[in-house]
Amino acid sequence: MSEGRTLVMGASGFLGSHVVKALAEDMRDIRIFTRATSDISAIEHLAFEHAVGDVCDGESLRKAMQGCSAIYYCVVDTRAWLKNPEPLRITNIEGLRNVLDVAMDLGVARFIYTSTHMTLGLNPSGIASEKDTFNWWDRASEYVRVRVEAEDLFMDYCKRGLPGVVCNVAMTYGAEDLQPTPHGWLLSLVLRGLLPAWDARFSSVGIRDAAEAMVLAEKHGRLGERYLITDRTLTLKEIWSLAVKAAGTPIPAYSMPMWIMYLGCWIAENSSWLVGVETEVTLKSLRLSRIPQDFDNEKARGELHWNPRPVEESIAEAACWFQQQLRSGKKLRPNEPLSR
Repeated sequence: MSEGRTLVMGASGFLGSHVVKALAEDMRDIRIFTRATSDISAIEHLAFEHAVGDVCDGESLRKAMQGCSAIYYCVVDTRAWLKNPEPLRITNIEGLRNVLDVAMDLGVARFIYTSTHMTLGLNPSGIASEKDTFNWWDRASEYVRVRVEAEDLFMDYCKRGLPGVVCNVAMTYGAEDLQPTPHGWLLSLVLRGLLPAWDARFSSVGIRDAAEAMVLAEKHGRLGERYLITDRTLTLKEIWSLAVKAAGTPIPAYSMPMWIMYLGCWIAENSSWLVGVETEVTLKSLRLSRIPQDFDNEKARGELHWNPRPVEESIAEAACWFQQQLRSGKKLRPNEPLSR
């Protein structure tokens, strides 16, 4: 573990805020970096220094990173549904490049980068690991391609001397998904009876376990390596059933034939674009949810000494938390672009 102050970038997001909490439990000297408009209510009770800025603003980046020996990078634009992907590239690639340039110049001791399990290649066995290089460009959405390019960029900096470690984090579930994440928002729709299950499988992990894995990656991770942060893959029907049961809602976790799901997505996508608005419900997202692959987390378990809780517990916690939010009348929509 590096000595000195630790900077968490994207600390207002679901994963970033839990990384801050994990570091606080570890008695670390913490600085967070967010935009001026970011909601930090999930961590405002903790002790930290707050730096405000943007990944596209070099001056604010240098000021925030000055004096920090460890960087946790949890900044990502997750709006995979955007018709124009340029904002995804600006934040996820160009913004990252700005941060990496400053990190190299300042000589940080550790840089923990948040990537996604979607950057792994498809393995013929049906079980992918960190060894599998991305190999499904023809099937990938623009969002996935951007995330692959961003991870490749990070790895290139590691080859040039950046002391970095990649955490390929799966779908995270748990309480205090404030923005919420796109998959958390889907879960909230299920609790309202607005979304059926379909033939899909999601690699999943508890949010607290994911944050713990990132802290362990700083302590034990090998430089220039990536670690798959997932517990297990569940079918969408399993996830929805766990959520409904935990929240105590009378809504059944029913299934929908795929041809109806594709038709519904096509109608939603095209009608939204006709009136000039974006929709989270797209054919690309539906296709991504049906990639038939499991993931091997033995490298993270062995090298990082990571022992995650069963993700079912975190899904139950997420469902109960979302149910409380819905009962209080809170409106939920995944609309925050710069956090995970």
